[in-house]
Amino acid sequence: MHDLITHLGQHTVDGLAKGAIYALIALGYTLVYGVLKLINFAHSEIFMVGTWAVLGSWTLLNAHDAPSLPLTILYIVVGLIAGAVASGGVALLTERIAYRPLRKKNAPALIFLITAIGVSTVLQEIFGVVLYKFFGPPFGRLIVGEPNVLPDKTWLKLGNTEITNKHVVVIVAAILMMVALDFYVNKTRAGRGVRAVAQSPDNAALMGVNQDRVIMLVFVIGGVMAGAAALLFSLQIGNTKFDIGFIPGLKAFSAAVLGGIGNLRGALLGGLLLGIVENYAATVTSSSWEDVAAFVVLVLVLMFRPTGLLGESLGRSRA
Repeated sequence: MHDLITHLGQHTVDGLAKGAIYALIALGYTLVYGVLKLINFAHSEIFMVGTWAVLGSWTLLNAHDAPSLPLTILYIVVGLIAGAVASGGVALLTERIAYRPLRKKNAPALIFLITAIGVSTVLQEIFGVVLYKFFGPPFGRLIVGEPNVLPDKTWLKLGNTEITNKHVVVIVAAILMMVALDFYVNKTRAGRGVRAVAQSPDNAALMGVNQDRVIMLVFVIGGVMAGAAALLFSLQIGNTKFDIGFIPGLKAFSAAVLGGIGNLRGALLGGLLLGIVENYAATVTSSSWEDVAAFVVLVLVLMFRPTGLLGESLGRSRA
């Protein structure tokens, strides 16, 4: 407890940086749930695909630790594009191959849930088995390190709190992407279509909104956000694995529930708060309790406020 009080600012900043990644992943859960009332548990693996795409792009560019500033910018931009395209593409394929046939048959919600878990397992095994077969160790089921293209440098120091360039990049990038997505959904014509389908698919169809196109768009946007989160994760954590998305995905789901699943702003709020709570809990107890704290928060929210802190559905959201 003494360490928490003494270094409260540092633990808060570290928690915000961690929570920003959860928030971006949580947006995918929130978007899909807001439109389809579906918990897409395969979304954690869509994030995982993004981390491998980032690593692959950096490998092709022969990225190395501590590059010059122009190279750092190049690696980040290329990594962002690779992660967004890969995750968005896999999310689109997941919707087309796994979920759309079920929607056409009016399958019950339980079938969608089982399918989501199945897709998650398939994606994990593809990266756990196929990568090892074609590339050998350390690919497969081992942790693979990534080059440190953005070395830590103190950007600002306030007492015991050091704000590094990684903190700034991760937090600011997450907030900017959240603001851009919120503007897109609430202020653009395509965004109105998303909200219309979320509120009433039948009425939206009568107004000429193509429901299939909107659902595809939602999956792609969620995948792109997961790909952006994959880049930030690679910058901050610096490794990947075939099941790297499992724990962050569950925590992002917890963040979405905490903020109010189906609420875009709630996903950001929930992610940031969850990151802070995790860091505080790990400081007061030990790092082994970090994951426990996240899921305790999820249980408490479901018990006392199941609609989340903001509790507003995507179909009723307003600017």
